[in-house]
Amino acid sequence: MIVKQVNPVSVHTTVGAKPVLPSKVAVELEGGNTVEMPVEWTGGENIDYQNEGKYEIEGNLYYKQYPRPLIEQRADPYIYLHEDGYYYFTGSHPLYDRIVLRRAKTIEELSQAEEVTVWVKRQEGILSEHIWAPEIHFIDGKWYIHFAAGDKDDVWAIRPYVLETSSANPLEGDWLEKGQINTAFQSFSLDATTFEHKGSRYLVWAQKVEEDTVSNMYIAKMKNPWTLEGEQVLLSTPEFKWEQQGFYVNEGPSLLKRNGKLFISYSASATDDRYVMGLLTADESSDLLDPDSWKKEPTPVFVSNEQQQQYGPGHNCFIVDEEGNDLLVYHARPYKEITGNPLYDHNRHARIQPLLWRTNGTPYFGSPGEMLEGETTVKCSVEVE
Repeated sequence: MIVKQVNPVSVHTTVGAKPVLPSKVAVELEGGNTVEMPVEWTGGENIDYQNEGKYEIEGNLYYKQYPRPLIEQRADPYIYLHEDGYYYFTGSHPLYDRIVLRRAKTIEELSQAEEVTVWVKRQEGILSEHIWAPEIHFIDGKWYIHFAAGDKDDVWAIRPYVLETSSANPLEGDWLEKGQINTAFQSFSLDATTFEHKGSRYLVWAQKVEEDTVSNMYIAKMKNPWTLEGEQVLLSTPEFKWEQQGFYVNEGPSLLKRNGKLFISYSASATDDRYVMGLLTADESSDLLDPDSWKKEPTPVFVSNEQQQQYGPGHNCFIVDEEGNDLLVYHARPYKEITGNPLYDHNRHARIQPLLWRTNGTPYFGSPGEMLEGETTVKCSVEVE
């Protein structure tokens, strides 16, 4: 991420009053994007605001670097910030046979936090193979884990399932199997995510139409965290070439609400270095079950980064840091060459980096693993009147 220019910053104050400096500044990046970026002000302590005049305060752009990777061999990472102040982490275990959780007071501490197995696959029948993509949510006073699982008699008969616990600490709870989320038709289905909007709960998930190889995304309202209500609507299908590399895939949806909009990021194409992320956008006042409410970006928003050796970024979620800044959580491999089915190459590591916002209110994903380059000094003109 190369900074071309930090836009001018100026503030006014009255004699005797210390000025309030902006927490973010507009920055022009190479490539034509203008984003809001956090700034750490490092000067101004010696300014005497008892006299009228013009002064200058300096600071530095702040683009936080997290452990690289955050957690190894945890694909499909999901982080949930609870009201107890803990960050809860889960993701696909490389053995695909269990669901694990860890928690910490800071995101960095998740890297070394104790990991607890809270549920193990059955030995036969449903829920016995391919335990994939768990997400943890706190809904109406209980914890829920949405995940996908196959059947030992047909390992690709993958369906969405839900676990529940009423324990205050989900790492210590007894998890009850609430059963399968029954969609309108029975076929390969995974990556279910749930969210609440304007008093209604929704589910978004990926599913193949019976006897088809195309993975679409669907949306429906929910009666409760494990039951759909009403019609399910086709939300997105892989229509662009970048969604059709290796396989025709739309999957891994994740929702973010900001600036009067709802954004759903998703992953597309095969799970090797061609795996990329796309974006859907809807107005917060629109009918979310109307496909016309959603606009799909015609180009991917997050792709492999050769320079940083992060390949196949995808299956993300969104979280905020301790200061409320948005973060992008995703997985990516540190190499391109894979032998055999990429689903069984387990070095898709959980990673995290800042999610920035363009000045027009849309998210700027940037590139996996990128560093801040160019001019990072910020100068603010302060006028005391």
